[in-house]
Amino acid sequence: MKGFAMLSIGKVGWIEMEKPAPGPFDAIVRPLAVAPCTSDIHTVYEGGLGELYNAVLGHEAVGEVVEVGSEVKDFKPGDKVIIPAITPDWRTLDVQRGYHQHSRGMLAGYKFTVQKPGVFAEYIHVNDADMNLAHLPESISLEAAVMITDMMTTGLHGAELAEIELGASVAIFGIGPVGLMAVAGAKLRGAGRIIAVGSRPVCVEAAKYYGASDIVNYKNGAIDTQIMDLTEGKGVDAAIIAGGNADIMATAVKVVKSGGTIANINYFGEGDVLPIPRLEWGCGMAHKAIKGGLCPGGRLRMERLAELVIYKRVDPSKLVTHVFHGFDNIEKALMLMKDKPKDLIKPVVILA
Repeated sequence: MKGFAMLSIGKVGWIEMEKPAPGPFDAIVRPLAVAPCTSDIHTVYEGGLGELYNAVLGHEAVGEVVEVGSEVKDFKPGDKVIIPAITPDWRTLDVQRGYHQHSRGMLAGYKFTVQKPGVFAEYIHVNDADMNLAHLPESISLEAAVMITDMMTTGLHGAELAEIELGASVAIFGIGPVGLMAVAGAKLRGAGRIIAVGSRPVCVEAAKYYGASDIVNYKNGAIDTQIMDLTEGKGVDAAIIAGGNADIMATAVKVVKSGGTIANINYFGEGDVLPIPRLEWGCGMAHKAIKGGLCPGGRLRMERLAELVIYKRVDPSKLVTHVFHGFDNIEKALMLMKDKPKDLIKPVVILA
């Protein structure tokens, strides 16, 4: 079969590879829709995962089961399924500790591209199918479903990590697709004022749709100054970092109140350290908590997010601005994520 891969840092292309075979608890899935991610761009063009060769890209997909292992109970060939970006090994002590994303090591629940071929292939291997696949409800479109797998679970995790309380004020840095889902998550958790930081008009309009009350454009001046002016010098109760370079961490520390929380769901693909400003962190004693988390995966998470879509709490299809058809357009969709034209939020490639 063929797969679309990172050939080396800065280079992508198609490769020929063996079709995967399932273990007793695994499934083989034919993709019906896939989406490239900014993480794929970091991986290929920034070397975020180091030097990889012929590593099949992609971790956002929905598909149809074509084969299952002998011990798989809840899925059969022909089932339409949601494949989470994070597919942990569920029989690990890390899961019992409450961190399935890090089963068998830090970030090790993220298997596609890193530990095995990604989803930009004719067939996808999914480990521990009964725990990692979720049935795709008929009422959810392919475009919306593929947004659940990463963008929605990551963005909402930002709101969870930020521990947003009813009526709390929140600043969200970056309103690409993940940041937009963080806006939606902040609204779901009952935030009052939601300040979204971004500049592209298509993302600004989407942020307002999902619940942003204020927009801060970084092109109009220092972000921290603008947020402190908006809040009359008080700052915000919580901040969610969903984009930006290393300096955005310092900005978040500056605008969060003492006792507030900074939640990072951004992939920092470059550099060795992240800055924390000493004075604004109260010389280390301001009770400003900094959390960073890889998005939750697994079956239950996907099923619950699907419920939010079914019952119209969140409509992730609003993220999809470009739709392509056919395997050959995967590269075109990936290049859109790299170039980020003004009208782009997220591309999807339909393979059904």
